[in-house]
Amino acid sequence: MRSLTLVPLIKKTVTVVILLALCFFIGRIYQAEQGAPLHRWHSWHADEMSPDEIDHASFADYLLREEAIFRDMKISLNDRLDAAEKTAMNRYSAQSRVYPARFTPDWNRSFILRPDKKPVGVAILLHGLTDSPYSLRDFAENYRQQGFIAVVPRLPGHGTAPGSLTAISWQSWMATTRLAVREATQLAGRTLPLHMVGYSNGGALAIKYAMDSLEDSTLTRPQQIVLLSPMIGVNGYARFAGLAGWPAWLPAFARTAWLTVLPEYNPFKYNSFPVNAARQSWQLTQAVQSQIDQLSRRKKLAALPPVLTFQSITDATVSTSAVVNALYHYLPVNGSKLVLFDINHAVTISALFRNALPGAVDRLLPPAPRHYDTVILSNETPGTLRVAARVTAAGEVSEKVQPLALSWPQNMFSLSHIAVPFPLNDSLYGLYPAEAERFGISLGAMGLRGESGSLDAGTEAFMRATSNPFFDDMMARVNQQIACRDRADYVACVRALP
Repeated sequence: MRSLTLVPLIKKTVTVVILLALCFFIGRIYQAEQGAPLHRWHSWHADEMSPDEIDHASFADYLLREEAIFRDMKISLNDRLDAAEKTAMNRYSAQSRVYPARFTPDWNRSFILRPDKKPVGVAILLHGLTDSPYSLRDFAENYRQQGFIAVVPRLPGHGTAPGSLTAISWQSWMATTRLAVREATQLAGRTLPLHMVGYSNGGALAIKYAMDSLEDSTLTRPQQIVLLSPMIGVNGYARFAGLAGWPAWLPAFARTAWLTVLPEYNPFKYNSFPVNAARQSWQLTQAVQSQIDQLSRRKKLAALPPVLTFQSITDATVSTSAVVNALYHYLPVNGSKLVLFDINHAVTISALFRNALPGAVDRLLPPAPRHYDTVILSNETPGTLRVAARVTAAGEVSEKVQPLALSWPQNMFSLSHIAVPFPLNDSLYGLYPAEAERFGISLGAMGLRGESGSLDAGTEAFMRATSNPFFDDMMARVNQQIACRDRADYVACVRALP
């Protein structure tokens, strides 16, 4: 009798769930249809190698496929644009100012830099999601100047058209990471130190590769890991991003496969963002966090190399707290260091900060002593733009303040996720570009004023900080660790650094 009384309740519950699902999908379809229309670059996607193909390929094979992809893109996409799409600021129009093939080199492609003399090490540099190898060209050049071979792969789905990210998996990115390491060791041998640099999504790939190398003796172990705005955790919405794209199974609702559709005016980064990109990034961070936890339980993280991370306290793309709680919390005492960029407390609009921002750094970090060094770059005093480093060494409770020959730019109130790897003089993203419009546009120097709603691009795209006023200090800290490379007591050398 009791089971019979449950039948109406079950039916009612199922009915409610179905109605809620229908409301969700109808709402999602309506929301998507209000956005900008899709173009050819949203439907075309590159014929990338599968993860298995990448694992059995040479870097030369990968470059040959890459060349074929760009040829196909020209024929199937660039040469087939409608007249209305051939604008001066469309990266897919051969007549536009931002057409990537106009530039030498085209920084959307994989590249390798070699030092002038016999190499002293190798570095793998992994760019971020929707990004391209351009974002790490300054880091790659620095490693080259330090005597390293720098290998910078274009990760599958990137550098071509945003539609390519609708047909890619994070396993392809991991396979390309392994391929880049194989190429590096083939060029320099397994005896030279290997450094890995990961920006954003590339940071997750770098830390995962390092953990994989602890369990797989065939993988070359890195000596050092450098992370820039690493994607250790992402917004919780990414977990459900796949649901948001389900209506796209029907061709009439293809727009729901996209979270953002914007004009593509950046020659080296996509502006449009598909649901699948969010889903893959979330899956990658879950794999990373799970592996960190498992290796910690098995006491295997003790062999992990030192991790040097640069992270803005304000980051709208990745979770800053995940960097602390899901990564640094588990690291061994091995010379790892966390460098945090605080907000600018001296700006005249500081009264407009959200209540959570002032003091956010101190709330983020666990109480000292910690088993890693922390460096907080913040105002020397609340009323001055001059910057000081607040340093707390691993195992200590006292904080030392080191004034730096650096200052905040007058109107910059914080860094951002995308600003960290770019110097102020970067020709595309720099606040003070060394060569204005070198790549058809100088995004970081644009100070547009006008009426809201007038531009196809979101206004936040032109407000967000795109370059790092502390870039030189950041590079100096990286080079200090590079200088320890040949020391038999490498970890002790790194731990002794200021």
